[in-house]
Amino acid sequence: MFDPIIRVENLGKQYILNHQVEGFYRYKALRDVLVNQLKFLGKNFLQFQKKKITPPTKELFWALKEVSFEIAPGEAIGIIGRNGAGKSTLLKLLSRITVPTRGRITIQGRVASLLEVGTGFHPELTGRENIYLNGAVLGMSRVEIKKKFDEIVAFAEVERFLDTPVKHYSSGMYVRLAFAVAAHLEPEILIVDEVLAVGDSAFQKKCLGKMGDVATKEGRTVLFVSHSMSAVTQLTKRCILLSGGQIQFDGKTNQAVQLYLAGQKSSDEAAAYYQAPYHKTGNHVAWARIQTSEGQGIHCWGQSIIFEFALYITVPHESLCFCFQVVNEFQQAICIFWLFRPQAPYCHNKGTFLLKCQVPKLRLYMGSYTITTWLSERCSNTVLENLTNLCPFEVTMHKFERPEYEWQRDECTYLDDADWKVLEC
Repeated sequence: MFDPIIRVENLGKQYILNHQVEGFYRYKALRDVLVNQLKFLGKNFLQFQKKKITPPTKELFWALKEVSFEIAPGEAIGIIGRNGAGKSTLLKLLSRITVPTRGRITIQGRVASLLEVGTGFHPELTGRENIYLNGAVLGMSRVEIKKKFDEIVAFAEVERFLDTPVKHYSSGMYVRLAFAVAAHLEPEILIVDEVLAVGDSAFQKKCLGKMGDVATKEGRTVLFVSHSMSAVTQLTKRCILLSGGQIQFDGKTNQAVQLYLAGQKSSDEAAAYYQAPYHKTGNHVAWARIQTSEGQGIHCWGQSIIFEFALYITVPHESLCFCFQVVNEFQQAICIFWLFRPQAPYCHNKGTFLLKCQVPKLRLYMGSYTITTWLSERCSNTVLENLTNLCPFEVTMHKFERPEYEWQRDECTYLDDADWKVLEC
C-alpha cells in the first residue's frame, strides 16, 4: 500500500443560492436613489403590502457531495466532467482557496495551483518580483528560487517584460509566467485547470510536455482538468469523472473518457456545426456540420465520419467548384476534398443543395481539427467564398489501447492500419 500524498474523505461543498422575487427589488441610478429615496421606499413598502410579495428565497446547492479518493505520489490524474460537474470547486478546495462544508482533505507537501489567469500574482509587482513572491509563498528560500529563475524566464518567454508590472501583461503572458512559476518551483503537487486554453497552441504543447516531465521524470503529482480528451489521454493514466458534484468513475483514463463521451451523446447542444449569417447573399455555404462517431464533435480514430454542407445558390454556373480542407490546431492543412461536377444540379439551378462527403475510415491521429471551405468558379478562377475555422472537432484514441506505452500527442498527423511480418533471414 502507498502512503497517499492526497487523501479526500467524504468531501462536500455547499453554497447558498439567493432567488430574487420579481418586483421585490428596485434598481436605480445613484442620483435617483438620493433624490427619491423616501418616495422609493414608501412605494415599495406599499407594493409589498398590497401584492404580498414574498422576500427572496434561499436554496441550498451542493457543488460537491460525498467525494472520496486517494492519490499516490507521482501520479498524474485527470479530472473531467461537464460544465457544472464540480471540477473547479474540487480544485479550489484542494488548493485551500475555499474551505469544505463537510469532509476532510489531507495533503502531504507543497501545492502550486494554476486555476485562473493571474492566480497568485500581485498586479502592481513586476514579473521578476512575482516570481520571488510565489516562491516565498511555496516556502522556498531566495537562493532556491534564484537557481530556477533563468529556467522560469526562458520557459515563459517574457524576458523583455520581466521588469514590467504584471497588470500590463496580456492574458497569454500571464498564463505563460504563472505556469512557468508553478511548474518550476518544485512543488510536490501541481494543480492545473483549463486556464491553459488561454495560451496559444505551441505553448499548450510545451505545457503538456512539461507536466508530463513533472509527473514521470520528477516524480511529482499532477492534477489536470481539461475538456480536451486528447490532452487528458496523453498526460494521464488515471482519471476521475465527476457528474453532478459526485464521482461517477475513478479508474483508467480510456474508460473514463468513454463514459464521458457516452454522456455527451445525450446532450442536445450543437457541436461541430456552422450557420451562415441570415443576411448573407450570393452563392455561399448556408450551413455546415460534421457527424462524428461519438457525437458532440468527438471522433474516434478509424471510424466513419460525414461532412455535410448546404450550398445556397443564387447564380448557377457550370464551373462552380466546392472543396474543403481539414486543418489541425497549428493551422496546417492535413487533407483536402474536392467536388467539381459540371452536371451537378447546383451548377444549373437556383436553390439550396445538400453536399455530403463520407470518409469510411478517418485515420487522422488524435488532436483538435477544424475545416476550411472554398466555393469558386473554375473558369474565371474566382473565389466566391472562403471560410476558415469551421466546425471544430476532436479525434481521440480512447477505444484503442496500446499496452506497450500510452498514445503520445503529436507523434504524427496520420495513422494507418498495417500488417507486420517478421521473417528470419
